[in-house]
Amino acid sequence: MDAVENGMWWYRALHARVLQVLGRPRGRVLDAGCGTGGFLARLKTAWPEADATGLEYDPGAAARARAKSGVFVVNGSVMTMPFADASFEAVTSMDVLCHAAVEPAAALAEMHRVLAPGGRLVLNLPAFQWLLSAHDRRVHNVRRFTASEAAQILTDAGFHGVTTHYWNGLLLPLMILQRKVMTSTPEGQSDVAAFPLWQDRMLFGVTEVERQLTRLRLRFPAGGSVLAIATRR
Repeated sequence: MDAVENGMWWYRALHARVLQVLGRPRGRVLDAGCGTGGFLARLKTAWPEADATGLEYDPGAAARARAKSGVFVVNGSVMTMPFADASFEAVTSMDVLCHAAVEPAAALAEMHRVLAPGGRLVLNLPAFQWLLSAHDRRVHNVRRFTASEAAQILTDAGFHGVTTHYWNGLLLPLMILQRKVMTSTPEGQSDVAAFPLWQDRMLFGVTEVERQLTRLRLRFPAGGSVLAIATRR
């Protein structure tokens, strides 16, 4: 992850979507479960004035995130965040609620608590439990979500103005082929890897076409991920 997240098509596509719905940050932004800091680095490149903070459970990843992004990163759990109530105007969290070590309801309760009234939450979640594969086992994912399930857990956590939509829909057939046919055994590897340049550019180009279509309010009925946006009232 650390080695490829700055350049791999998947991370670039994910970060572009989150930045798009987040908009120019006004106030403090928390990336909850920031990993090795790829999104924080991208956020600071896009908005150098952003007052960003990272939270990461793994000490080594937290240290790497600090070095990579130049942002203050705290070592801690998304289920017991070491921040005061209403500390942030925005919280992002990408592919964290799916993790084996995370209890979604507890993590969402904490995200709700640390968000200021009117603050925005942006989540990315892997889609469809039937897509669980060797890749998920390698990255310690145990759950995947539908758009309606994502909306429900956010509503149950007290968030308002919840919207969810699938993305990575154009590439979903290739994803199914890769995850469920070509590497269907438990020994299969994660998809997080360096791709040949031509292939990386092609895959990213497809995601960019899709992103532009979603800006025109075109929504896909399925995709490899769910993007969810909600507000704390």
